[in-house]
Amino acid sequence: MSEKKILELEYPVKASASMLYPFLSTPSGLSEWFCEDVNSRGEIFEFIWEGSEETARLLMKKNDRFIRFRWLADEEAGDKSYFEFRIVVDELTNDTSLIVLDHVLPEDEEETRLLWHSQVQQLLHVVGS
Repeated sequence: MSEKKILELEYPVKASASMLYPFLSTPSGLSEWFCEDVNSRGEIFEFIWEGSEETARLLMKKNDRFIRFRWLADEEAGDKSYFEFRIVVDELTNDTSLIVLDHVLPEDEEETRLLWHSQVQQLLHVVGS
């Protein structure tokens, strides 16, 4: 079986970090672009897509900078992979970028890349970027 590798995707965003962060870190924000609905109880987030549900644990966050989740199914299997949203603001130009980090099997890389691209395009539409 192949080992997962880190997939890093970067997207320019025409929005401030403080405007973008709630779309990455709150149930209401995530449900506008990432999935149909999100419920949270403390550090546990339930993501709902067309009748299926996946649960993730919030691992780390820093307001207006990043948030990291791990799927509970991966955690229970002893898999340390995670997905993360980072907001990077260039100090010189003040341009904002969203960095998406995910762990993928090499054979799933292209499909995962396309999925993230589609999801982030929805996010950019929602934030007016």
